[in-house]
Amino acid sequence: MSRILLFGSSNTDMTVRVPRLPAPGETVLGGEFATTPGGKGANQAVAARRAGAEVVFVTAVGDDELGRGALALYRREGIDVEHVRVVSGVASGVALIYVDDHGENMIAVASGANLSLTPEDVAALPDDLFQAGDILVTGLEIPYQTALAAMRRGRAAGMTVLLNPAPAPTAGDPAIAELLAAADVVTPNRGEARTLAGAGKGDDPLALAERIRPQGPKTVIVTLGSEGCLATTGPEVYEIPSRKVTAVDAVGAGDAFNGALAAVLAEGRPLGEALAWATAAAALAVTRPGAQSALPTREAIDRFVHVKDRG
Repeated sequence: MSRILLFGSSNTDMTVRVPRLPAPGETVLGGEFATTPGGKGANQAVAARRAGAEVVFVTAVGDDELGRGALALYRREGIDVEHVRVVSGVASGVALIYVDDHGENMIAVASGANLSLTPEDVAALPDDLFQAGDILVTGLEIPYQTALAAMRRGRAAGMTVLLNPAPAPTAGDPAIAELLAAADVVTPNRGEARTLAGAGKGDDPLALAERIRPQGPKTVIVTLGSEGCLATTGPEVYEIPSRKVTAVDAVGAGDAFNGALAAVLAEGRPLGEALAWATAAAALAVTRPGAQSALPTREAIDRFVHVKDRG
C-alpha cells in the first residue's frame, strides 16, 4: 500500500446548532454548542487514516492548548505528526460553524497558525517523504503558495497529486492556473468547479469538469452532495449516485470523501471503485454530528457498502 502525505489545515471547530441558518444581520437562537477538532486538512488526514491508510500530516498549530490537544488527538489516531510545525505567539486555527436542522451549514475560519506554514517549510522537508507512487493531498486552508510548493515537489518526485480546491480562489485569480497545472486529481464541489472552470454558462457538472481538465489535472471529480459525484478522465465518465441516508450534519462530508478517496487510490484500486467507496464514506459522515467525530472507520464503510449493495 502507498502512503498519503497530506498538507493542510488544523482547526478547532466551535459549532452552534440552530433551527435555520441566520440571514445577514439576524440573530437565531440555537440549542446546542460543541467544541470539536476540525480543519479540512486534519479531517482528511483522520478520514484517510480511519479508512486504513498510512498518513503523514504536515500542518502548523499554535503553541497553545488547542494546538497541543490537536497533536495529541492525531497521535491517538495513528497519524504521523513528526513534521508538524508548532508556532510560538500565534493562536491555533479556529472555525465557527452554524448547522441547521436539515444538516446544512455556514462556516467562518480564523486561520491562525495555518497561515504560518510556508513554502520554505515544504522545501525543508526530507526527500524520503516524497516517494514515487505515494499520494500527496492538499487543500487551500493553508496559503496557496505553500500548497503549490508541496504539489510541485510531489509531482517532481513521481507522486499522484490530489488537490481539494477548498476554499476556491476568487474567479480569475492566476493561482487557479498554477494549482491546476500541478494537480493530477482535483475534487471541487459544484460551486468550486464553476470558479475553476472560468468563463462559461451553466453548472452542468460534466461541462464544468470538461472545462477544468484541459488546464492540467488528468482526473476531475465534481462532488455533488446528496446527488453523489461525477468524474471524468477524458475518455471515461463516472456518475456515482449518493447513498440515501438521513442527514444530521454535512460539515465533514467533503473531507470524508477526499480522505477515503485518497486511501482507496493509495491501494491501487480502480477509480470507479474508489469513487463509490468515497461516496459511501461521505454518506455515512452526514449521519452523525461533528466533523472528525463523524468520520467512519473502514469497517463501517465496508459494512455500509455491502448492506446497500445487497439491498
